[in-house]
Amino acid sequence: MERLPLTAEEFRALADRVVDLAAGLLAGLPTARAFPETSGAETQAAFDAPFPEDGLGPVALDALARVIALSRPPGPRFFGYVLGSGEPVAALGDLLASVLNQNVTAWRSSPAAVTIERVVVRWLAEAIGCPGFVGSLTGGGSSANLMGLAMAREARAPANTDGVVPGGVVYASSEVHMSIPRAAALLGLGHAGVRSIRVDGSFRMDVAALERAVEEDVAAGRRPIAVVATAGTVSTGAIDPLRPIAEVAARHGLWMHVDGAYGALAALAIPEAFEGMALADSISLDAHKWLYQPLDCGCLLYRDPGAARAAFSHTGDYTRSLLEDPVERFAFFEESLELSRRFRAIKPWLSLRYHGVRAYRESIRTDLALAQRLAAAVDARPELERLAPVSLSAVCFRHRGDGRQTDAELDRLNQDLLLRVVRRGRVYLSNATVRGRFALRACLVNHRTTESDVDAVVTEVIAASGG
Repeated sequence: MERLPLTAEEFRALADRVVDLAAGLLAGLPTARAFPETSGAETQAAFDAPFPEDGLGPVALDALARVIALSRPPGPRFFGYVLGSGEPVAALGDLLASVLNQNVTAWRSSPAAVTIERVVVRWLAEAIGCPGFVGSLTGGGSSANLMGLAMAREARAPANTDGVVPGGVVYASSEVHMSIPRAAALLGLGHAGVRSIRVDGSFRMDVAALERAVEEDVAAGRRPIAVVATAGTVSTGAIDPLRPIAEVAARHGLWMHVDGAYGALAALAIPEAFEGMALADSISLDAHKWLYQPLDCGCLLYRDPGAARAAFSHTGDYTRSLLEDPVERFAFFEESLELSRRFRAIKPWLSLRYHGVRAYRESIRTDLALAQRLAAAVDARPELERLAPVSLSAVCFRHRGDGRQTDAELDRLNQDLLLRVVRRGRVYLSNATVRGRFALRACLVNHRTTESDVDAVVTEVIAASGG
């Protein structure tokens, strides 16, 4: 094959083959292994090949069946990470987005895509109880957190007239996601610029400790910039006390950023758990988590678009808009880190139109209820020990052993147990560290999961332990 353009008929024939493979994958999900029977050596052997000088034509698609066979399927018993299950209507939108190949950077470069993204951002803000917030879709929570803290830095500690940018302090709980210290490092604050605040017995930020830390830093001549409240910690799903944190931020002039990548969209189902979130200056959330969208589909929301423009607007003459209409002159690159931006919004836009928000609300409620079911099943087994409250849908527990092991020995026992569970392939769990202890962790953000799928978790753990 020496020519790149395809005819419409050639494309349709190829697309039909891919759709057939995808439909077969979806049909087999209820009984699929939670992780493929493969190894690093096998996957390397399957796909490692010389750079192809000559094309294979349609035969190239023959390898896709092998791709599926050696991939972790998005099935109902995957509880490993905070990762959504990939809603299929949204996946169809993703196909069209790739064919349209829009750079969603400004209205003049992609009128429909930019308009749809602004609509979707408004929907997401309304969904979590923050009407009036604006923002943009991102690759995920990490980039959204980076952008939120970049806005905080510019708003609270801008460069002085000599161009010198002062340091500063960002406050976050000891349970904060690793993207926050990474963002601080990228912004020049350094890992030491993140002040870790202890948590209470439910893994929520201790607000009194936050206030003391801010006062100590001010007294020592340091410059507090922002506080990061977490709405769904990655390990246990804890939700920080958002309103009290907002009150501390207001008293001390701090920017308040909410890392809601995991939990914020649960406000669709349990808005009372997120009371005070609308007081934030910026909020990250991931539609590819609890809106079940295919990767990637993160979002940053913020109260003041002027703060975003202050942080990110640096327009070259080649991107200067000549348009006067406020819709037509809008540019995401003036309010965002990215210049090249794919048409992410078509996925949630299409699937929300297809299913309606009520279907998503009920699915989130089901996930929350299933997490409580799993917690009760763990509590009912004397061999098992739950290590944290279940605030959202993450359940952390461990095997107790025979009662004679030290904590260090129990950590090794549970590490080995997790590997055996994953190798068995019937359910997929991940791990977490809870108060220094190794935990088995099941997280439910999956619209396909049923009661029988959740019940299999305890069954598999007990079986893998030899019980």
